[in-house]
Amino acid sequence: MKVLFTFYVPSGGVETLNKLRCESLQRSGIECHVLYLMPGSGQNTTNFPVFVSSSDEEIKNLLETHNYDAIIVTSDYLLLKRLRELGYRGIMIYESQGLGKRSHAETLIRDAVPYLRSYCNAVLIPPTDHLLELFIEICPWLHRYVIPNIVDVQSFQHIPAEPPANPVIAWVGRLESNKNWREYLRIAHEIRLYKPDIHLWMFHDPNLAAEDQKQSFQEELHALGLNDRLSTFTNIPNHVMPIYYSSIANSGGFLLATSITEGFGYAVAEAICCTCPVLSTDSDGVRSFIVHNVTGKFYPLGNIPTAVNEGLELMNNIPLREGLRQQGRGYMVSRFGTEKYAQSFREMMNSYAIF
Repeated sequence: MKVLFTFYVPSGGVETLNKLRCESLQRSGIECHVLYLMPGSGQNTTNFPVFVSSSDEEIKNLLETHNYDAIIVTSDYLLLKRLRELGYRGIMIYESQGLGKRSHAETLIRDAVPYLRSYCNAVLIPPTDHLLELFIEICPWLHRYVIPNIVDVQSFQHIPAEPPANPVIAWVGRLESNKNWREYLRIAHEIRLYKPDIHLWMFHDPNLAAEDQKQSFQEELHALGLNDRLSTFTNIPNHVMPIYYSSIANSGGFLLATSITEGFGYAVAEAICCTCPVLSTDSDGVRSFIVHNVTGKFYPLGNIPTAVNEGLELMNNIPLREGLRQQGRGYMVSRFGTEKYAQSFREMMNSYAIF
């Protein structure tokens, strides 16, 4: 069995997902390749072929050379038509990942309907309520497969080290509206009134940020007087992140996730694996692994006073903090793993008589 996964660019959660699942699937005997249409800042080393091309000629040659049993097309519904026009006749499954806010996801899925109806066999989604509801409503005729994403619970675990001198409130994402960076800065500004020694760590890829967002970010940062508190980390390789998540945990701080909507939320999941406390909006996808006051904390989107109170409790209530850290790690280990993904993926392929 030979499978191709496609996406726009090697970056963020989808690149992490592709690395983890291809490694898992290959251990179970499924040959995996990945095609990205554009080069990016992806930092993951791989033990499977990764192609980067948007050339029709090169993609057509790839399809003819490897004769894939199935292609998983992530997010880019226009590519479904393109691959068919380039001669691919095998099983093609559209994967819904990283579609942003619910309103944006709904618009995209409605726009995709003609392509989904004409060119693909099914849709693959993580167990995310808003995505499942939208596909049931908009595409009731389209077969749905729901498979939880993989989390690398072995590589992502706590690394003992000397803690930073001051508590760290960290944020991981892109400088765009759905990731809601502005709310992060405003919550941190309020917490600083109680914890004047806090430091802010932001992990993001400036290449994925629009210029107007960069400008707005700098203006907000200076308006709130946080520029002397901020350390920015760009394009950190995924395999190095356990060191940072562990340092955040050791500092007495936490990861703050402010997204409006998440299909999954890899950064939050990986932080929990490293026993880094997390405070998050209820952005849907993170419900897979955050149970309030059991594995992490939720706050209502936009409710900065509540976020501040929850954040301070994470930092000040040591028994609660330690309980969340250990329970969070245990929850991730028990619920997520590579073997489960490989089994579910193989069952999906078997349903199309691909063995």
